[in-house]
Amino acid sequence: MNTDPACLTGAVPGDFALSVAELATPQPLTDYLAAMKLADAEASARLGSHMLLSWYDRDRDFESPQHASECHAPGAMPGYAVYGLHHGATLMVNVEQGRFVFFYLPLE
Repeated sequence: MNTDPACLTGAVPGDFALSVAELATPQPLTDYLAAMKLADAEASARLGSHMLLSWYDRDRDFESPQHASECHAPGAMPGYAVYGLHHGATLMVNVEQGRFVFFYLPLE
């Protein structure tokens, strides 16, 4: 799935601007939960109150919302990204070069 921020920023609907946080870790994270904890901390620092809208776990090839990418042609923007952007996400947190990707909406 294509998680290149350059591919995603041109697809933001309306007046939303997508900020991208690229997070690298000194050692590979153990799992999705460790990545989500790190991404949530980044979202809190950047957005304050926030809601996680969608995410992708490359290790398990699992996305939320589930099956969001099934209707997409190969090479198209992943369904979890489309969902996040079209539901108001303003922050994408990309952990370990696309291993885990999270889309957040500010609540304030």
